[in-house]
Amino acid sequence: MTKIACSSYSFQQLIDRGELTQLQTIEKAKELGFTAIEIVGLIHDERISEGDYVQQLKAELDRLDFPITSFTFSADLLNGCEGNSEAEVARVKKMIDYAAILGAPRIRHDATWGRNGQTFAQVLPDLAVYCREIAAYGATKGIQTMVENHGFFAQDSTRMEDLYTAVNHPNFKLLVDMGNFLCVDESPIDAVSRLASLAGYAHVKDFHFKSGSQSNPGTGFFKTRGGNYLRGAIIGHGEVPINQCLAILKAQGYTGDFAIEFEGMEDNLSALRICLDNLQHYFA
Repeated sequence: MTKIACSSYSFQQLIDRGELTQLQTIEKAKELGFTAIEIVGLIHDERISEGDYVQQLKAELDRLDFPITSFTFSADLLNGCEGNSEAEVARVKKMIDYAAILGAPRIRHDATWGRNGQTFAQVLPDLAVYCREIAAYGATKGIQTMVENHGFFAQDSTRMEDLYTAVNHPNFKLLVDMGNFLCVDESPIDAVSRLASLAGYAHVKDFHFKSGSQSNPGTGFFKTRGGNYLRGAIIGHGEVPINQCLAILKAQGYTGDFAIEFEGMEDNLSALRICLDNLQHYFA
């Protein structure tokens, strides 16, 4: 059965203000009515080791009988670990080990933020080798590996399609974030149409949009690659054609899970209640 998860990143305001820990987001997501959690990174007291914190997360998931749909974390396969790609791949594999402990069926790692002014086509062969090695390792753990359209450099749907084709591994899929395509000024409808059949997971995200030909709208907005302005929005309040993107995914056979990723200015809890309510209406 399809799960609607809440990304732990959606609580970032509360985490930053010290009003909620990442560990507590699991129970909060369940209280809000979500059917699963997506855990993003490991945010914990430095006095606790990563391994011990993962055990705490697992214990909380078990206590609440609450599933995890994905373990999402940052990576840069070209520049991470001070430019040592082999060490960065090893670090990603360690995170896959943590995902196995958590019971996550899939992980998302970043590809790269770019290297020394090289084009995506120039670094694609290296990215493919590293992503394929990670995918093969994930397969030994029964965990699907994915890269998301995220981070400007590896964000366009054509680049994601090229990466998927180059990796060419049955355990490698794409995390399709329908909102993130606007960050590179790409139509979500066109992009989701291109990638829906390659999706292993999907993020539901909305954005307010202002043309770059207008004045900077101020606090809360950031610039797209082409100079337009975006601000995180409650699902259904922004410009992303969410209902149509969902229909495209369904038409191309996607039956997997979804996660709401909210990054707007509104209060996290009230915003997430509306996000979930609107998404459930779209599904209905």
